[in-house]
Amino acid sequence: MRISKAVFPVAGLGTRFLPATKAQPKEMLPIVDKPLVQYAVEEVAASGIPLVIFVTGRGKKAIEDHFDVSFELEHELAGRNKEELRKQMRSISGMLQMAYVRQQLPKGLGHAILTARHLVGHEAFAVVLADDIIVSEVPCLKQMMAVHERYGSSVVAIQRVPRQAVSSYGVIRGHPVRDRDWTGRLFHIEDMVEKPAPENAPSNLAIIGRYILSPSIFTELDATRPGSGGEVQLTDALRRLLTREAVYGFVFEGERYDAGDKLGFLQATVELALRRPDLGKEFRRYLKSLKL
Repeated sequence: MRISKAVFPVAGLGTRFLPATKAQPKEMLPIVDKPLVQYAVEEVAASGIPLVIFVTGRGKKAIEDHFDVSFELEHELAGRNKEELRKQMRSISGMLQMAYVRQQLPKGLGHAILTARHLVGHEAFAVVLADDIIVSEVPCLKQMMAVHERYGSSVVAIQRVPRQAVSSYGVIRGHPVRDRDWTGRLFHIEDMVEKPAPENAPSNLAIIGRYILSPSIFTELDATRPGSGGEVQLTDALRRLLTREAVYGFVFEGERYDAGDKLGFLQATVELALRRPDLGKEFRRYLKSLKL
């Protein structure tokens, strides 16, 4: 039942951040001094998952380069007596095992996950959307893995959002599960609706970018017809899976930043900078000095 693989769908075009993403992957945009994707990879490593499978596309080579060894850079840093920085660069490449598979056409999140099928095999696996940065004492994925180990089923991370914001998310309908460890935070999902109008939403429990999925999801993705824009939607496949297996929604503990949105990206940059021991104090003083 142990989760040993995490799939990262990173083939998207990043159109919301144009022109910044015209010549670089959105996932490589920096939050303070680390690219967006590294925060998510660090969460996977801290959760004890040893292998990341990147589903990439055209123009995404910078992601592969970032997690590779750079002998030239390390040699240059060593020559300048910047040993701590050199070790930091080496630690990025040694964090996890990495595998890469190409999604040749942008056919949606469901199709991206299906592209990784041959590397995942017949075992449960995690899916991580790097747009969501989650800061928590216990990594979000590790919290979800505990649920999966107890119930042996797929687990979707959910978050309570304001009712007026539900139209930006997939939203679940479900009933609470009696479990003393996760009182009020664990739900047996009965249905899910993609981006409902606030008045039609079954709840304010929104799906966010962390999943632990049964290998049966591949069968459902195979049978899912493309929706709008010719994309295969993961939500549609999960709804099919619900009819055959239990799927749980889990309200994780932690602070989530939607860095796939410009405002969320700015909020993540400010708040993560404030958390930094080397920057936080001076940055806070600067923010207080602004005449807003």
